[in-house]
Amino acid sequence: MNYEQGNATDLKDKFWQAMTQSSFVMLQLDEDQDSAAPMTAQLDKDASSAIWFFTWRNSRFGAMGPATATYQSKTHDVFCRFSGVLSEETSRERLDKQWSNFVEAWFPGGKEDPNLLLMRMDLGDASIWAGELGVINTARMMLGMDVTNKIKGGHAEVNL
Repeated sequence: MNYEQGNATDLKDKFWQAMTQSSFVMLQLDEDQDSAAPMTAQLDKDASSAIWFFTWRNSRFGAMGPATATYQSKTHDVFCRFSGVLSEETSRERLDKQWSNFVEAWFPGGKEDPNLLLMRMDLGDASIWAGELGVINTARMMLGMDVTNKIKGGHAEVNL
């Protein structure tokens, strides 16, 4: 895929839109490579510089600190690597706002479980890639044809 310098604002918008469709990321503490695990990002449309994660205090993520996440959109046309710092979110209002039946399914002890940890990730730098394969290029790939110079995409280094 040939990635050209993309419009940073457009790529950020594509990233956030894609995250609303599928908010699953692979999250890893920078100091603990073995901590990498799939996590569900809890989004807030009014907070574009932070996302939240529910986890257990006694999990590896309980250590918090600098972290990196990787993301692939549901439609495989947006990819992102972003960094940030994980810290405990102590706001009960935020916990209530991010809580849902989907979260409760993973944390049956509920909001009052003393082992429940809501982490805020204050976002920093990100690399975003976006491109569309299209029907013709998908067919070319199915036939084993070279698509290396056919698929175009945009890339930007941004601050989320």
